[in-house]
Amino acid sequence: MSPAGRIDPQPAPPPAGGTTKGARPVWALALFGVLALAGIAGLTALGVWQLERRVWKLDLIERVDARIHAAPVATPGPDTWPAVTAAKDEYRRVRVTGRFLNDRETLVQAVTDLGGGFWVLTPLRTDDGFTVLVNRGFVPPEKRDPASRAAGQPEGETSITGLLRMTEPKGGFLRANDPAAGRWFSRDVAAIAAARGLGEVAPYFIDADATPNPGGGPVGGLTVVSFPNSHLGYALTWFALDLMLIGWVALVARSEARRRHRLS
Repeated sequence: MSPAGRIDPQPAPPPAGGTTKGARPVWALALFGVLALAGIAGLTALGVWQLERRVWKLDLIERVDARIHAAPVATPGPDTWPAVTAAKDEYRRVRVTGRFLNDRETLVQAVTDLGGGFWVLTPLRTDDGFTVLVNRGFVPPEKRDPASRAAGQPEGETSITGLLRMTEPKGGFLRANDPAAGRWFSRDVAAIAAARGLGEVAPYFIDADATPNPGGGPVGGLTVVSFPNSHLGYALTWFALDLMLIGWVALVARSEARRRHRLS
């Protein structure tokens, strides 16, 4: 009781929910904790995934490099076509012998180290009786007409060594092939075969090597084998964000602990 005979009010009990005046509600802290843990787990998982992708990419680069520098093998025939896949066969060094069907070549737009121009894709009727498209190499726009490079149009039996490549269906980036107009932006084996009346052809094509052609063209051996490998950088980025989130959670937890200690 106060000196004036008045009864002092009792301190109000803490609000329901287990909070102290000035402190964050328990339910809010619990939600924050759940979201923080989910974020930490997600960022950690992304970092680990990028490290796994890096291991996979390094293995891929090693396997492809071994294929490129291996001795050439026979080009897969029709009995093995269903088993040909990019994972185990692309960039495999192969060799094939046959006769070019020069009157059915197809020009595919290309941008190379030599500038803009065209890939010359010519069907080769092999000695084994099947047809395969051969990317004989690059020609500049002024050599688009076959008559301008007649010396490079072999008529007899020819042997080709090169890299097995998988078909590129539907067209290039944002540009669809237009067979009716003769505009090609990708090496779509099935579409080219249909447009040239070739019937069944191998489901892949061959990038010819740099063996010079008479007359200086087409220029082969321009295959770009490049596998971007930025996975380590991505992993470090995710782990850095992870550490930043952990540090922020620790600061919030310490601040809340100090606030509750002052109010206790």
